[in-house]
Amino acid sequence: MQWVDDAIVLGARPLGEGKLVAEVFSRNHGRYGGVVHGGRKAQPVLQAGNVVHAGWKARLSEQLGFFSPLEMQEPHATRLLDDPIALAGLSSAVSLIRGATPERQAYPQLYDALIVLIEAMPHTDIWPALYTRFELGLLTAMGYGLDLTRCAVTGETENLAWVSPRTGRAATYDAGAPHKDVLLRLPPFLLDAEAELVSGDVADAFALAGFFLERRVFEHKGEGLPDARRRLIERLGFAGRL
Repeated sequence: MQWVDDAIVLGARPLGEGKLVAEVFSRNHGRYGGVVHGGRKAQPVLQAGNVVHAGWKARLSEQLGFFSPLEMQEPHATRLLDDPIALAGLSSAVSLIRGATPERQAYPQLYDALIVLIEAMPHTDIWPALYTRFELGLLTAMGYGLDLTRCAVTGETENLAWVSPRTGRAATYDAGAPHKDVLLRLPPFLLDAEAELVSGDVADAFALAGFFLERRVFEHKGEGLPDARRRLIERLGFAGRL
């Protein structure tokens, strides 16, 4: 069995002497692991977030297999070395992919969304909000997308401001106001990319996406949200970017 595809590196670990086991998220084949020969020589390529042209081969489909070729296309990790917050964002996004997606199942739209996010990370003022959109896209890809199209109470499509933690459905400001203490705030930028971003919006988006990621994806796997995500939110908070 074999395939060739574009892929995002998720990480690598040593295997014996002179080998590594790499994990990638490929566009048309999903999350795969495989042996990489070359040891230290391959490490610059295998930094999380880099985009590679990968070939995977194995005699049997259930085997670990190995990568050949594994060629650098975009060294995104290197480009972010001077931005620790962006590196934290990259680490968090990669951790979510590793923790949420099943192995060897393709999610091409999620792959494309991760590429868009990574390519936006040099733009400091843009990517934190885009990151929260990526998390909501991850929920949708896993089959747990939120219904943010209309109010669950009135059917209205305007002035949506809340999300029910029980159903994942939106509500207008007026319909939800009497119950605001138990509802999750819906930041306007999640509905309209042109909406003005104000202080607290990104924090609310993280809270919204995190609530459902934890309960609908990670709790089912017997896990909590990745620590890398918590560290990202802390860094953004200290920098005043939430």
